[in-house]
Amino acid sequence: MPLTPLDIHNKEFNKGFRGYDEDEVNEFLDQVIKDYEMIIREKKELEAHVAELTEKLGHFTNIEETLNKSIIVAQEAAGDVKRNAEKEAKLIIKEAEKNADRIINESLSKSRKIMIEIEELKKQSKVFRTRFQMLIEAQLDLLKNDDWDHLMEYEVDPILAEEEEARA
Repeated sequence: MPLTPLDIHNKEFNKGFRGYDEDEVNEFLDQVIKDYEMIIREKKELEAHVAELTEKLGHFTNIEETLNKSIIVAQEAAGDVKRNAEKEAKLIIKEAEKNADRIINESLSKSRKIMIEIEELKKQSKVFRTRFQMLIEAQLDLLKNDDWDHLMEYEVDPILAEEEEARA
């Protein structure tokens, strides 16, 4: 057990023959008591300071742990956001590709139908032209026919014409 300033103060030495000078010993002991009291006070102050610093250190350690946990949570959240964004981007791209394929297929299908219709119209136009040409040629043949000239040669009796009109 460590000595206290009171232990030093109350310490008495046995007197012997040719012992130390009592005043000198008492003076030295008084100085030791003062120094020892000062050391004990400093020790208590330092212990209080150490306790305060330990408490602050604990507080900062808690803050550090909280910050580390927050950083980990933020990193995980950022990773989740990134993964979700990548998934969404892939879905958007996939949907866009489907729509593009559908639009292209519809366009090709419409283009084919239009080409078929154009070919059909060309055929019909050709048939119409051929038939119209044949009709005109047939009419021209009728006009060029000698029968018209023979009709001009016939003479009609005016009396017969009036009788014919009366019957009608």
